[in-house]
Amino acid sequence: MAVKDLIIPNGKILDFLDEVLRNDTPEEYVRQQIEKSLVLEYSYPKEFCSSEKGIKMGSSKKSVDICIYDCEKKGARQESIKIIIECKEEKIPSSHKTEGINQLKSYMSACLNCEFGLWTNSKERIVIRKSINKDKNKYSFDEIIDIPKFNEPLEKTEKPNFKDLRKGSGDNLKFSFRRCHDYIAGNQGLQKPEAFWELLKIIFCKISDEKSTDLNFYVTSEERKSLNGQLKLRNRIDTIFKSVISEPSNKNIFKDNDKIELEPRITAFIVSQLQNYSLLESEIDVKGAAYEEIVGSNLRGDRGEFFTPRNICKMVVEMINPKSNEKVLDPSCGTGGFLTIAMNHALNKITDKIQKKWRDKDNPTNNERRLLFEEIKKYTEHQIYGLDLNPNLVKACKMNMVLNNDGSGSLFQNNSLEHFHKFRDDFKKKLGIKNDGNIGKFDVVLANPPFGEKIVIDDPNILSLYDLGYIWKKEKDNTFTKTEKLHKSVAPEILFIERCIEFLKPGGRIGIVLPDAILGAPGLQYVRNWIINHTQVIASVDLHKDTFQPKNGTQTSVLILKKKNSNEIIDNKTPIFFCIVDKIGHDKRGNIIYKTDPEGNEILIKKTEKTFINEKGKKIPKYINTKSKVIDDNTSDFVNLFKKWKVDNGKKFEVLDF
Repeated sequence: MAVKDLIIPNGKILDFLDEVLRNDTPEEYVRQQIEKSLVLEYSYPKEFCSSEKGIKMGSSKKSVDICIYDCEKKGARQESIKIIIECKEEKIPSSHKTEGINQLKSYMSACLNCEFGLWTNSKERIVIRKSINKDKNKYSFDEIIDIPKFNEPLEKTEKPNFKDLRKGSGDNLKFSFRRCHDYIAGNQGLQKPEAFWELLKIIFCKISDEKSTDLNFYVTSEERKSLNGQLKLRNRIDTIFKSVISEPSNKNIFKDNDKIELEPRITAFIVSQLQNYSLLESEIDVKGAAYEEIVGSNLRGDRGEFFTPRNICKMVVEMINPKSNEKVLDPSCGTGGFLTIAMNHALNKITDKIQKKWRDKDNPTNNERRLLFEEIKKYTEHQIYGLDLNPNLVKACKMNMVLNNDGSGSLFQNNSLEHFHKFRDDFKKKLGIKNDGNIGKFDVVLANPPFGEKIVIDDPNILSLYDLGYIWKKEKDNTFTKTEKLHKSVAPEILFIERCIEFLKPGGRIGIVLPDAILGAPGLQYVRNWIINHTQVIASVDLHKDTFQPKNGTQTSVLILKKKNSNEIIDNKTPIFFCIVDKIGHDKRGNIIYKTDPEGNEILIKKTEKTFINEKGKKIPKYINTKSKVIDDNTSDFVNLFKKWKVDNGKKFEVLDF
C-alpha cells in the first residue's frame, strides 16, 4: 500500500540509489534505468554505488553520473572507484565533443584505479576497459562487451553460462531491443520493417539457445574486433538458426531455405547486446515493453489492427480465467497480446506445480529445465491457438509467444471469416474439424477483432455464411426476423461476434473488445438481439475513451459472454456485471499517467524485488527494497470486484461457475 509520506512533487524523481529528489529530465530517466540495472541485474549493493560523485581533475572538480567502488578498497574515495558510468539524454551522441565518450575517458583517467566505464544515451551503449600502456606510460581504452557483475570476473560476460544470465529490469531490455533494431536499419541498409524481421531471427536463436544444454549465443570482445572472429560467431548463430527452422512448430514461420541476412559484424553487435540477458526468465511486463518497442513502429494499424494494451488483455484473461485443460483461441491474434497473457495465466500454475518437485528452485539442473520446457511445449501445442489474416502478424505473434517461454504455440495464417472448408488443413486436422461444419472446439475465445469503416466485408460469399450478414426485420413486438436479403457490406467486428461464438463449445466463454456502437446504436439492435439469443451476457466493461490512443480514438467496451447450450433458456433475472474503466494508465498521447495525491504529488509504493548473486556456481537470491511510482490504472480493481461478484452470485447462478 502507498504510505502517506512516500510522495514526490510533480516534475521530480526519487533517485533509485540514494533516494535524493532530482529533476525529472530525459537524461535523469536514462540514469535511473541504469541504476536499477546495476542493482537488480548486476547485483551491485547500493552501498557500493554513488550518484553525482565529485572527483578531482587537476585543479578542477567534476561530477560523474554514477560510480561503483571496489568492495575491497574501503570508503567512498576517488581512488576506490572501479567503474564510472555516464548517462546522457537520447539526442546527445557518443561523438559529442564535450559530453561524449571522451568525457568518460577523461573521468576514468583521473581515477587511478578505475578499470571500467560505460557511456549510454539509451540508443547507444559503449563499454570500455582502461589499461596502462607501459611503453608510452599512458592509458589506453579498449571497447568490451559489458561491465562485470558484482564479485564476478569479466570473463563471465564474454562467455556466460546459464547461471550468469540476468533478468531484464525497468526499460533496459527495451533499450537493448531498440538499439539492435536501429543498428540493423542504420548499418545494413535495410528499411525498418526489414530490420525488424532480421532481429526476430536473432531473438529466435537467443531463446532456442537458452533452451539448450550449452550456451553458444555469445561473442567475445576479441571476436568482435576481427573479421575472423565475427565469422566464427556467425557460424555458431547459423547453426542455432538451422535448429530453429527445423522445429516443426516453426514450419509456418520460416522457410527451409531461410537465412540470417545480416553481415557478420552486425550479427556480432546484436549478439553482444543480448547475450547476457535471460529472455526466458525476464518478467513478462519487461519483455512485453521491449517487444512492443520494436513491433509498434513496424506493424501497427495497417488494416484496423490496433493492438490491445496489455492491461486490458490481462483484465479480460483474469475475468475469463482459462484453465490449463481448456483450449484457447484468438481468431484475430495480431501480435499475440491475448494469447501470451492467457498462456502465462495457465503456465504459472503448471510451472509452480513442477518447481515444487525441484531440489533448488533457483538452480535447476539441466534435466529439470528440460522437463519443464517439455510440459510448457505440451500445453502450448495443444491448448493455445491463434489465427490471423496477415502472415507477418502471425510471425510477430509467434515471436511474442517464444519470448514468453513457448516454443510451439499453434498459430496459423488464415482468414477467420472464410468458410471452414478454406481453413488450413493442418489447423482442421489438429482440432478434428470435419465436413459437418462443426468448428465449436474451444473452451475460451479471446478477441479484439479489426474494426473500422475502411475495412468492411462486402463479399456475398462470406456474408451469406452468417446470420448477421443478412438484413433483419424488426417486428411489432420488438423481436427480429432474418430476411433472405444480404447486406451490401458489414463491419468485420459484427461478423467476428458470430464466428467467435461458432468457435466455442456449448458453455464456452468469450471475452471480446467491441466498438460501443454495437452496444448502443439504434441501427444495430438486431446484432444485440442475436447476441442475447445465442449467449448469456456475463459482464460488460466500458473502457476509457483513450484506451487505444494515440492511434485510435474509437470508444470501446469488453463483453464477457457464455455460449448457450442448444435450446437453453436463460432466466432474464440472471445478473450482469457492469463497470466503467475510468483510469487506463495513459493519456491520449500515450504518455503514462501516475497516481497522485490531492495536491498533485506523485505517490510511491514500497516494493521488494528479487535479484541473484552467483556464489560458487549457485544463484543465491537477494532481496532489494525499492520505491516506485504507481501507474494510474484501475483495471485490476475491476477484476477483483468481478471475482467477488461471481462468488456472491455463483451459488444462485450456475452460469457463473468458471
